[in-house]
Amino acid sequence: MARFRPSEDVRPVTEFRANTSAVLEQVQVTKRPVILTQHGRSAAVLMDVDVYEGLLDEVELLRAVRTGEEQMAAGEVIVHEDVEARARRRLDR
Repeated sequence: MARFRPSEDVRPVTEFRANTSAVLEQVQVTKRPVILTQHGRSAAVLMDVDVYEGLLDEVELLRAVRTGEEQMAAGEVIVHEDVEARARRRLDR
């Protein structure tokens, strides 16, 4: 994700309503999120779809790594040779 620029990437929701197409184009071109504010406070984040999907993929991968680490710490491991033998038996069917 591109570096966030508060001077360009924070907009009041009223400005977003008035310039929706321009703000959407900014998000798509810069790949930076836009923070929408309401009554001077953060209200929502507008993000490019590809960037959003990339973040979801990254979160999924990190969760899988964390699960694996937890399983290893709990001793829930299978040695490589056993995995290989199981795979070969399945392929031989």
